[in-house]
Amino acid sequence: MLTGDEQTVKVLVAGHLGAGKTTFVDVLSQIPPVRTEEVMTAAAQDIDHTDLPGKTSTTVAMDFGRLHLSPDLVLYLFGAPGQRRFFPILQDLAVGALGALILVDTRRLAETFHILTLVESLGLPYVVAVNQFPEAPEIKRERLREVMDLHDDTPLVLCDARDHTSARNALIDLVRYLLTLTPEPVR
Repeated sequence: MLTGDEQTVKVLVAGHLGAGKTTFVDVLSQIPPVRTEEVMTAAAQDIDHTDLPGKTSTTVAMDFGRLHLSPDLVLYLFGAPGQRRFFPILQDLAVGALGALILVDTRRLAETFHILTLVESLGLPYVVAVNQFPEAPEIKRERLREVMDLHDDTPLVLCDARDHTSARNALIDLVRYLLTLTPEPVR
């Protein structure tokens, strides 16, 4: 329950299909998360190009969670679907967001470029969080920055979306980054 002293912040959680957005929101939310998962069908196989073993459902609208990051700071987490056909939904979810956490799976880096381009075009500051899947190749940060063409000041962090502490730390990195971009209030 919000009191009059709490500040609320909207954060977009973006990434390509299968990057771990739903898991990220689920592991952090202090309320039962809202999900819009649907079973993936053969009809969308050529559209979504998924080859992830065990991936049987996908977000079709959003995931939503709420997290008290501190006693006076409440984050609303909006997980966006990662397929291009759902980019209009991502654009709508970005309205009012202070920033974005972009989850990346190194097995599917090529799919990240469209998300990065879209988030940049929306003018949202963001942090890239490499979700460390057990079977994913480990790539040095310098190489990841080069491959994703990240600006020097764009934070690049590692996380495990399944682990509460790791996911929380990635979110804290985003909040810290956003605070560096916020001008000091005039007194």
